[in-house]
Amino acid sequence: MIEIKNVSKKMGNKVILDDITLSIKEGTLVVLIGASGCGKTTTLKLINKLIKPTSGEIYIDNKPISKENTIELRRKIGYVIQNTGLFPHLTIKENIELIPKIKKEKSIEEIEKRTIELLEMVGLDQIDFLNKYPSQLSGGQQQRVGVARAMATDADIILMDEPFSALDPITRNSLQDELFSLQEELKKTIIFVTHDMDEALKLGDKICIMKDGKIAQYDTPENILRNPVNEFVVDFIGSDRVWNNPEYIKAKDIMIKDPISVKSSRTIRQGIEIMRTNKVDSLLIVDKQKSLKGIATLKDIKSTSDKSEILEAIMSKEILFVNEHDNLVDILEVMNSHSVGYIPVISNDNKLVGLITRSSLISILSEQFLDMEVSVLG
Repeated sequence: MIEIKNVSKKMGNKVILDDITLSIKEGTLVVLIGASGCGKTTTLKLINKLIKPTSGEIYIDNKPISKENTIELRRKIGYVIQNTGLFPHLTIKENIELIPKIKKEKSIEEIEKRTIELLEMVGLDQIDFLNKYPSQLSGGQQQRVGVARAMATDADIILMDEPFSALDPITRNSLQDELFSLQEELKKTIIFVTHDMDEALKLGDKICIMKDGKIAQYDTPENILRNPVNEFVVDFIGSDRVWNNPEYIKAKDIMIKDPISVKSSRTIRQGIEIMRTNKVDSLLIVDKQKSLKGIATLKDIKSTSDKSEILEAIMSKEILFVNEHDNLVDILEVMNSHSVGYIPVISNDNKLVGLITRSSLISILSEQFLDMEVSVLG
């Protein structure tokens, strides 16, 4: 929906943006992040034509915005800034309804109904807030109104410039949750500027890390955490941040590779010897292609008197497993809900690729904690 192509911006001899190219898909929330002066707010203002590029072009729905009527363009784009930008002499109702009434695309009744819906969506009660003035609201409440006003335009594009940065942590977290819920429901195209990596990870479908007017990395939160492109990105996000976001830690990152497995044609007696040698109390049963077929536990083996029987005869075919791409949160939930101490890991084509046990989890997480402590002490 939005294409920024080879855009540069200079102010005097200072290069604010240096030939950036960025594509933003419709219905996604993209976060621009970086240190002060990196060009993120300038990028936002270029999209809204608050400033013009020195070179390059920005396209919305394949139309160059340089050819668009500026006033009409801005009426189609919602804008939320840090200090809300609410008009102090207008009530909350009047602030939210201002642009819809100017556009005259809906009746007064439709606009008023939408205003009430939006207030409820951002967690404000219409009876308490509709006829108050901005000065009568807390900072967090004003920011909620700012979001509602941006949504009231029915704009497909919402620009948000550090809207929650001045708020206390509790209010900020609450508003981040509200915005995430709103976006799940409305699927607007949102460009969100922040300097807070935790906020970026919490909200963004994609994150654009900027440095000195250039794009350092533009990718999904997971890929940025797992595959930073250079040392700057590593330092910016923090080397341990992936461990603070367990939804990005996958089974393949924490599993025991090449777990003990045997063919189903092995006898129980052979199985016992393999278990004794490897000091395990169960065997994962696979076929020639390494596909997971079953599991034979020590209890299963002990309950069978004929040790010459093959393992296929006693193995359980109802196997609890996880995929190598499942994340740590989901894995722990499966293990806890089924009260198991270990769980096999399979690939997309059902091949056994690993094993996760509670003891291996504790060991890996403990090592990471120690590495973090050493890093801090160092």
